[in-house]
Amino acid sequence: MLKRNHALLAAFASPLVAAGLTGCGEPSTPANVIPEGTTVSLALLETTDIHSNVLGYNYYSLADDATLGLDRTSTLIQQARAENPNNLLFDDGDVIQGTLLADLQAVTAPVKCADTLAVHKAMNALKYDAGGLGNHEFNYGLPFLSQVTNTDFGIPGVSKPAGTCGGPNFPLVLSNVTAVATNKTIYAPYRILARNFTATKPNGETMPVSVNVGVMSFVPPQILDWDQKNLAGKVAVGGAVEAAQQYVPEMRGKGADLVVALSHGGLDTSTYSPKMENQSYHLSTTGIDALLIGHSHLIFPKGKETGAAALDPSFAAIPASARVDAVNGFVNGVPTVMAQSWGRRLGIVKLTLAYQGGKWVVQPARTTVESRGYKYKDGTTSVAADPAIAAAVQTEHQATIAYAKQPLGVATDFEMSSYFALVGDVSAIQLVNQAQIDYVKNAIATSTDATLASYNNIPVISCSAPFKAGRNGPSDFTDVAPGATPAAPVGLQVRNPGDLYLYSNNNLQAVKIKGSDLKNWLETAAKQFARIDPAATAEQDLVPSYGTIYNYDVFYAENNALQYQIDVTKPAGSRIVNLTYQGKPVADTDDFIVATNDYRAGGGGNFPGIDGSKTIIKSPDANQAVVSNYLQKIGAATGKVTLAANGGARSWRFVKTATAGPVILRSAPGHLALAQAAGLASVTAEGGLDASGFAKYAIDLSK
Repeated sequence: MLKRNHALLAAFASPLVAAGLTGCGEPSTPANVIPEGTTVSLALLETTDIHSNVLGYNYYSLADDATLGLDRTSTLIQQARAENPNNLLFDDGDVIQGTLLADLQAVTAPVKCADTLAVHKAMNALKYDAGGLGNHEFNYGLPFLSQVTNTDFGIPGVSKPAGTCGGPNFPLVLSNVTAVATNKTIYAPYRILARNFTATKPNGETMPVSVNVGVMSFVPPQILDWDQKNLAGKVAVGGAVEAAQQYVPEMRGKGADLVVALSHGGLDTSTYSPKMENQSYHLSTTGIDALLIGHSHLIFPKGKETGAAALDPSFAAIPASARVDAVNGFVNGVPTVMAQSWGRRLGIVKLTLAYQGGKWVVQPARTTVESRGYKYKDGTTSVAADPAIAAAVQTEHQATIAYAKQPLGVATDFEMSSYFALVGDVSAIQLVNQAQIDYVKNAIATSTDATLASYNNIPVISCSAPFKAGRNGPSDFTDVAPGATPAAPVGLQVRNPGDLYLYSNNNLQAVKIKGSDLKNWLETAAKQFARIDPAATAEQDLVPSYGTIYNYDVFYAENNALQYQIDVTKPAGSRIVNLTYQGKPVADTDDFIVATNDYRAGGGGNFPGIDGSKTIIKSPDANQAVVSNYLQKIGAATGKVTLAANGGARSWRFVKTATAGPVILRSAPGHLALAQAAGLASVTAEGGLDASGFAKYAIDLSK
């Protein structure tokens, strides 16, 4: 665990304090004490997008999962600390939401003020130095966030329970979110952490020194859209660059020797806008010394372990002129790291500071960056989980398992999976769409609002994405009731709706659109596919990146009345063909009502024309709850969902195309028989594994 050189500190603290030479406003250590050229090596350690994956366990499948979890990250942290005794550990946000454990503690059986969230218990045990916030921190509402982080936001109507609530034992900072009522940031905009490290003099001797590390953090402005129901009128979000331009000089003026930005956003090299979602690239130009990023769930820089996965195509596509070194981990010369998600990696930025001219100066040539995975030592052997983390949250873990197993009162005669959702399997999507259509049609039919009631004759269709389809690795797929058949139906449980619809914070909404909007919507969804060259003989990956798989909306209408095809040989924006409703081509002027979620209806994903202005229904009910209630409704009526009625209506297909070379789809290994049973003739064979553990399935686009 982290050592702070307490004995050395005790030996030197008294004369420094007596001389009045400590504190944020003064040089960290007097120049006459530190010889010119003295160096200190330190490591900045990062986790990001933990999403409440405290343990390597999947509550939806009720099975251990050794590919994720903060319990294994703990081992990486301990090993990195042993390598780098001078270190600080930071988290980049999206901590409190993402698993059934999180939903249980926030919604079903909310933690009391005196208690601490399981994920915070684990982080406290790991002794984080500071943390930022992510967009998902706001999913459960401001009162809950205020309580579980023990922070009074200064927002009217949002009050933390009296006294001290359980929360992180480390400071949280947030630089670009302010309370509307006070115009002050809801968390401290930054903190300056005075840390005592061991330095090396030019003559090789060691000495204790104090280094002041300033840390700030940023969230995407889109939280105001994504969590409008929780945040509207309460908070405002500013641009990351503007906030950094204010606070970086302020921190320097207060004695910060090193400034670290925790940015919950990816690398978007397009022209800067204060409203852009992924602002991290532009933060690199604000005078910071290190950039720890998240949100995209990607690996940056490329893994250094043997057999490391290839760079995500979004990084590989960045032009050289942008000065993004995705192999060594630098953005405009600033060391930058993203530690993937779910505790699967640890970001490590190793810096060397030299004492020059009375201050600490970063030495770029002696800086290295690593996004370290569990198999970093040899590419094969995974680190073991830290048993202390499991022990700390065992009560919460067992309570979640018991909750997950509660019966829903309905069975299924088919397996609902997303392993092949990207080639047409709708077994894990159709039922979600049916639930959403049922809800919206009922809302219109029973509405007392004259305008809404007038929409009674407009077709209601629905869209839902395969949220769990590989974004977080080969174990990240929906798989409800494996092995279920008409002869051996499987009873569904409380855990299953969350597997079908991951985001418990999404609320159902409906938008009224034209046929032209529908086509643009489908075109945007179809951007998930690579452009396939029929003449190419080299292997082509049908879906090169799963980074934004939550934007692959699949549409459905009752009785499978909506049909469309996708031509992956065409450029993005011109791929949708043969779009029909009830057998007739969809005209640009046709009206439709689409059941979706508040994220999409409010502009999430940047779908053309879908920006909140077309919303006609804002439901108080979560999409996940809508799915759960629909399943129970079926259970009360028939006792069972069936493949014929609820899982086999395929609304879309690829335009048939013969290719000279192989086309592959990456998915979890061992499921070829499932694809064949689903009638997916295009899936012809299962190949070997790629560096990330995905199997390469051969896809014949001519079938």
